Amino acid sequence: MNHNLAKSILAPWRQALYNFNDREKAQQALVAIAPNCCFRMCHPFVDTTGAENFYQKTYVPLTSAMPDFERRDYIVLAGEDQQGCEWVGCGGYYTGTFLSSWLDIPPTGHQVHLRFHEFYRLENDRVVEFQAVWDLPELMMQARSWPMVPSLGREWHVPAPASQDGLAIQGTEDEAKASRQHIIDMLACLQRHPHQGPASMEMERFWHPKMNWYGPAGIGTARGVAGFRHWHQIPFLRAMPDRGQLDHKLKIHFFAEGKYAAYTGWPDMMQTITNDGWLGIAPANQHITLRSLDFWRMENGLIRENWVLIDLLHIYAQVGVDVLARMEEMNKARNTGTINLTRDY
Repeated sequence: MNHNLAKSILAPWRQALYNFNDREKAQQALVAIAPNCCFRMCHPFVDTTGAENFYQKTYVPLTSAMPDFERRDYIVLAGEDQQGCEWVGCGGYYTGTFLSSWLDIPPTGHQVHLRFHEFYRLENDRVVEFQAVWDLPELMMQARSWPMVPSLGREWHVPAPASQDGLAIQGTEDEAKASRQHIIDMLACLQRHPHQGPASMEMERFWHPKMNWYGPAGIGTARGVAGFRHWHQIPFLRAMPDRGQLDHKLKIHFFAEGKYAAYTGWPDMMQTITNDGWLGIAPANQHITLRSLDFWRMENGLIRENWVLIDLLHIYAQVGVDVLARMEEMNKARNTGTINLTRDY
């Protein structure tokens, strides 16, 4: 499929959510989605079949909580994975004035941002599979209701690509293949550590000295190789040193366009929480799976930026930690009713 055609199929849906003041228009845009499309969403949502069913369970409550809701994309890329399947990956954030609780997250009365990574697999000009991680911990933190451990990295409003071309990606198919292969090779080298030592990862071969790793809320952003190692990789591998040893059980998809690449698997990682645990999770010696939707941007043959969203609430749930229930306990003495801002003075 032509990549521009693939993006154009999703354009009415994205535009309807950007100018979201007409629910009927948004529902009409769902025609781009096949009737039997499988929707795979982050925790606490469950897999859903059917566009209207999915829309009612996700966007209707969210847009009711944010009446001036809008969608803002900063990356839209299309490409084929290793099996020849066409994907469109969208990265951006939802925003609006948070006036009513959503998923029991208390309203703030202020503008908020909710980062998303959404991947769409297309067949015959229709979406047949949807995967999404919405950064719910990010919204919980803005509502001062994050009940788990603080992030090691920097928490902030993650930016669009520094090159400002995420919505107008240019490049040849050869360039896309090179970008995709660069990521595949980089991840293969990352999996050498901790078994072969840090040098085996060959970080300088793949990553720009001023790289930015934009992790999910709960982990945070890290800058440079040192920041990446200290604020994410060291605690991650200390807790789960068998990272990569079970990848043969997974089906992972890589696709790219120009100097951008993307990656998913649903799940795309499987490992065991051991030693002193991770993110406040006790070392349960239990296999877990991780859902991660990632984007990379290449610059001069090296990775300059990496946007990462991991379904952290799903990880906690697998070891018996109900983050949303803990948040509810925190807010028992808090007024979480609808905030009325209609008065002018």
